[in-house]
Amino acid sequence: MERDARVAAVAALAEPTRRRLYQHVARSPNPLSRDDVAGATGVPRPTAAFHLDRLVAEGLLDVHYERRSGRTGPGAGRPAKLYRRAEGTVDVSLPERHYDLAGDLLAGALSESSEAGGSPREVLDRRAYERGRELASGAARGRAAVLGVLETHGFEPREEGAVISLVNCPFHALAQAHTELVCGMNLRLLAGMLDAVEAGLAARLAPAPGRCCVVLEPVAATG
Repeated sequence: MERDARVAAVAALAEPTRRRLYQHVARSPNPLSRDDVAGATGVPRPTAAFHLDRLVAEGLLDVHYERRSGRTGPGAGRPAKLYRRAEGTVDVSLPERHYDLAGDLLAGALSESSEAGGSPREVLDRRAYERGRELASGAARGRAAVLGVLETHGFEPREEGAVISLVNCPFHALAQAHTELVCGMNLRLLAGMLDAVEAGLAARLAPAPGRCCVVLEPVAATG
């Protein structure tokens, strides 16, 4: 889900009745109908239906239809509309973090290294670079495109003359605990993004308080 959609989904749960209905459906081992939910929670059926459908619209619940009588064909009745918790995960962090991306890269590198041999660090660097290119695929070319890609993925870019600094590190806690490993991974991820958009920029490690460990500079400035 896009960030605005995730924020809207979480905000939808601020309403107490809606949150209670969501929690009831989420804890059920089986999909529930509107009547099931209304009966179990004491919420009037029309109110329950309104909130359940709002939760579906926000991506928090999924719907499917099923004939509970077990009969088919004419006279079997209309299928019931059943609700269950959506498969996807909705999370919002401020500042934005992407620990799922870091975890996927780290686990993938370890798994590949164990199966195929080679240095886990080298595998991680390659996979991070490839993922960076994937994240920027389809973007336009040039500096403006770089800023858009970086903003989309939570880096909060800030232009400081010709240099672009990154106000936020999406892997902050991991980078604090495992600085060399995670900052190296981040460097290769950003290098892949830059190569994909062909903006004439290069990524360089430049740790400083209150920002990401990488800055982006015009290629000529890197020597």
